[in-house]
Amino acid sequence: MNKNIIAHMFLKELEEEVAATRKCLERIPESLYDYKPHEKSMQMGYLSTIVAEVPKWISITIEKGEIDFATWKKYTLSTNADLLKYFDDNIELAKNSLKKISDEELTTKMFYLKMGDKELMKSAKDESVASQLRHWVHHRGQLTVYMRLNNIPVPSIYGPSADDNTFK
Repeated sequence: MNKNIIAHMFLKELEEEVAATRKCLERIPESLYDYKPHEKSMQMGYLSTIVAEVPKWISITIEKGEIDFATWKKYTLSTNADLLKYFDDNIELAKNSLKKISDEELTTKMFYLKMGDKELMKSAKDESVASQLRHWVHHRGQLTVYMRLNNIPVPSIYGPSADDNTFK
């Protein structure tokens, strides 16, 4: 019997975050892709790419068990429409991977993060997926700060937003 209770919980969490995340990405104007709130901060376009890409990491964690930054093919940011398609495609990859994996594989198979021959970290796949979901939400939070600093309306995420009168 293929039990996937853990994967189902991750899938539910992923699905609960999709709409708000997409609303954020939809609102990022191409004219602000180079914006940085501080010299040590990443550019808004790069941050948007990370937010769109993390679901792909979940799929790769499950399907391949390894991400190697030395060979990672970076997404080339061009238009907002392309960014949204990239996000949507990555969401589907993550969903499909989570629907197929068993709890046994999630808890017993390892995920490796590498830079060429150097192992940066390793953990069980379930621990990696949980961490990636938290990482995704964290970067979306950063993106909402960038949005606020540029007077881009911040959508409702977990409740009312000062810019979204959905709950009024």
